[in-house]
Amino acid sequence: MTSTPAPKSDALAALYWRSEILQVMYWLRGEGFGDVVDPGLIERFLGVDAAIGMTYLDRLVEEGYLVRDGDWYALSGFGLEHGAREFADAFSDLTRPSHGECSDDCWCHASVDEAEACLAHRLVDGHDHDGSEDDGER
Repeated sequence: MTSTPAPKSDALAALYWRSEILQVMYWLRGEGFGDVVDPGLIERFLGVDAAIGMTYLDRLVEEGYLVRDGDWYALSGFGLEHGAREFADAFSDLTRPSHGECSDDCWCHASVDEAEACLAHRLVDGHDHDGSEDDGER
């Protein structure tokens, strides 16, 4: 899900592809495209040859991130947890509140869920940045 080329060393390539595969599988699941993938789908989304993708998919099965059923792969509970974290980390700059939305000590800076709840609270309750009532003047 990034445009960064894969590393050349085996150890870093394994970490890179683990992150990429978990992110795309988490995204596919979240978007309702299904809970299972085949190597061809990984190839289309990540631009990796299916044979190479299958090598990393099988490795993720061995490590407990994925489960395999024939030619299909799905996130395990462990993989789902890590996929969510990888996805959140990769897109954290896009999902965090922008500067000035809240004070520096607001919980919304620590979590995407808190940021969404904070924004919803401000919109519904008419609070401004410091928690006081918004009277429409700034």
